Amino acid sequence: MTEQTDPATPDAPLRAAIIGTGAIADAHAQALRATPDGELVAVIDRHPEHAQAFADRWGGPAVADSLDGLLAAGAIDVLHICTPPGVHAEQAIAALDAGVHVVCEKPAALSLDELDAMTDAASRNDRRLAVVFQQRTGTAAAHVKGLLESGALGRPLVATCQTLWYRAPEYFAVPWRGKWATEGGGPTLGLGIHQVDLLAWLLGDWASVNGQLWRLARETEMEDVSTATVAFESGVVASVITSALSPRETSSIRIDTELATVTVDHLYGHGHEHWRITPAPGVDPALVDDWAALPADEEPSGHDPLVRDIYAALRSGGPLPSTATDPARSFELVTAIYSSAATGRTVTRRSLRDDAERMHSLESPIADLRR
Repeated sequence: MTEQTDPATPDAPLRAAIIGTGAIADAHAQALRATPDGELVAVIDRHPEHAQAFADRWGGPAVADSLDGLLAAGAIDVLHICTPPGVHAEQAIAALDAGVHVVCEKPAALSLDELDAMTDAASRNDRRLAVVFQQRTGTAAAHVKGLLESGALGRPLVATCQTLWYRAPEYFAVPWRGKWATEGGGPTLGLGIHQVDLLAWLLGDWASVNGQLWRLARETEMEDVSTATVAFESGVVASVITSALSPRETSSIRIDTELATVTVDHLYGHGHEHWRITPAPGVDPALVDDWAALPADEEPSGHDPLVRDIYAALRSGGPLPSTATDPARSFELVTAIYSSAATGRTVTRRSLRDDAERMHSLESPIADLRR
């Protein structure tokens, strides 16, 4: 490192480092700047010139020579992992074993086994592992989650979850993209997991998955479209589609309950204007007014509220907020889509790990329909 900070004191902000200074790292740096409980003190990148440019842009944190050296120096309390997914597990486990909390960009790992190893490292070291699923945040999402959990909208019955994005062929030309070994999956894992995670955060634990993978237009090892039917333990049935081929991009979730339809339609982030609750015929208007009572102080979804709440929890020693817990839930759902496509079977939570292991011994599960 070019300089070293002193160990944190009880009143000082938690000392944070970012490894990987690509585009998403700016969102982490901005979020750290916005929280009083954290301070960016170091950055690391395999290209030192990129790290230095990033440091110059964000107030001059130290540029570390290596992650090992940074951890050995005891110079940080939290590591933000913004590198490609193929190295997430190795870097997270090293940090956790060094007594450092971890905030990791999605996808957290390349496999359930890797994610299990990461969560095991957090447990044995009494550290926290938070995976970034910022779609859970925002005052509107919290309000809707409260309505669903309280039963105010009646029992949820059916849902749709759509991630219809567009990624040109050049997107997949980045060396680590489009390959099982370095990306771990296609758009279902890299893009759709955000909306899948929000759906599961709103509806709870899943029970079974039937999935299909399709390669329609892009030259990759993986899918560019996936479709799935997901049954939740509560009895909700959801249709999930992810696409990297859709010029009119949208991210949307619809949940039909006994008393209302809840929708959120956005792209990469949502605020109050993106959510809508439509009552069923005959519902008491007073109830509808209660449902519409969103907090006066609006906060949209994003890295800022997520990082703020994570750091507040770390400072207090309390549990992570619900927006940062259950790192495996959406990863399991996505893995189940891949496993179901590979095995041709319905995947349940009980069978998931056996089916995921069996998936790797089978031929490609992707229906290649390119013309």
